[in-house]
Amino acid sequence: MTRINPEILQRALLREKAARKQAEKILEDKSKELYLITEQLRKANKKLQSGLTEKTTELQGVFDNLVDAYVLMNLKGDIINLNEAAKELFGYDVSEEKINVIQLIYKDDFEYAINSFKLLISKGFFSDYIARVNTKNKGIRWVHINASIIKNSNQKPIGAQGIVKDITNQRAIEAQNKKLLHDLEKSNEELGEYAHIVSHDLKSPLRSINALINWLREDYESVLDDSGLKNISLIEQTLEKMEHLINGILNYSSINNTDLKNTDVDINSVLQDIINTIYIPNHITVTSLQRLPTVKGDKTRIQQLFQNIISNAVNYIDKETGTVSVSFQENQSHYIFEIKDNGIGIEKEHFDKIFKIFQSLGNNKNSTGIGLSIVKKIVEAYEGEIWLKSEPKVGTSFFFSLKK
Repeated sequence: MTRINPEILQRALLREKAARKQAEKILEDKSKELYLITEQLRKANKKLQSGLTEKTTELQGVFDNLVDAYVLMNLKGDIINLNEAAKELFGYDVSEEKINVIQLIYKDDFEYAINSFKLLISKGFFSDYIARVNTKNKGIRWVHINASIIKNSNQKPIGAQGIVKDITNQRAIEAQNKKLLHDLEKSNEELGEYAHIVSHDLKSPLRSINALINWLREDYESVLDDSGLKNISLIEQTLEKMEHLINGILNYSSINNTDLKNTDVDINSVLQDIINTIYIPNHITVTSLQRLPTVKGDKTRIQQLFQNIISNAVNYIDKETGTVSVSFQENQSHYIFEIKDNGIGIEKEHFDKIFKIFQSLGNNKNSTGIGLSIVKKIVEAYEGEIWLKSEPKVGTSFFFSLKK
C-alpha cells in the first residue's frame, strides 16, 4: 500500500480551497451583475408600461374625440369598434349588439359598395367613397368614407378601418344651390327674351311717333312759328334718347358669360374703328400712348367696352383742348388698361353709383345711365375688375383688367 505524502495532500487541499474561493467570488460578481441587470430591466419595464398606458390613454382620447365617425371592422365586415361620433351617426353600439357593414349599405348602392370593398382588399385603401347608408335612428344618410387595411407584423391583412363623414346636409345644400343656379339661368334667359320683346314692342310706337313728327314738320313747317318748330325738335330729341335707352337696356340684358366668343381682338384696330364711328368734336383728340395688345374675346363686346368709356369721356370734357388717352400694363394673368381724360372729373362719393344701371352724373343729353353698367358687366364676364381714379375739374382715369 502506497503511503500518501501529507505535504502533497496539503497542497492539493489548498489549491482546491483557492479554486472554490475564486469560484465563489465569480459567482458573487455574476450574481451582483445579474441583480443590477434585473433591476434595470424592471425599471425599464415599469417605464415602458407607464409610457404604453399613457399612449394608450392618449390614443383612446383621440379615438373618442374624433369629430368624424371612426369604424373598425374585421375582414368579414363585422364591426369591432365605433367611436362616439360613429355611434351617434349609425345609432349602434357594438358592445350591446352585433353589427355587420352589410346592414348599413343602402340597397341601391350595394353593388358600388361591394366593388369598393374589393378595391380596399386589393389596393389596401380607397378614398372619396360617397354613398348612402342605413342608420338606426336617422334614416338614410349620405356619407363620405376614406378607408384602409390593417395588417399584422407579418404584413397579413387582419381588418380595416374607415373615417366616415356625414355629408347629408352638404348634399342637400349642393342640390339646393344647383336648383337655384338652374332657376337663375332660366330667369336670365327669360329676362333676355323679355328684353328683346319689350324693346321691339317699344320701338314700333317710337318709329310711328317719329314718322308723324316728320310729317308734321313737312306739312306744317310753313305755318309753324319758331316756338312750334323748336317743340318738334325737342320731341325728336326725346324720341332719339328713348331709342338709345331701349338699345342700352337690350345690350345690358344680352351680356352673359356663355355667349362670349373667344377670338383674337386687336385693340389698336378696335380703337381706330371707335374713332371713325363716334362723334368726336374737333377740340378733342383720342389717342393711344403705346402699341396696344391683342386680347382673346368677343370683338363686338370688347369694342362696346372701349367705346362706352371713350364716349363717356368725350361727353364730359369741358376744357378748350380735350384729351382722351388709352394705355395698358400687364401682369402674369391680365392686361390692365387705362383710359384717361381731362374732363369734369367725378367726386369720390359717386364712384360706385356710376356703375349702376340708370345712374348718371349731371344732365348730359347723350347719357342714358346704362353705358358704364354695360362696361362693368362686360369686364366681369371676362373675369376682370374695373375701378377709377378721378379729381373734380381735372379729369378721370378708368382702369379695367381683361384676362389674357
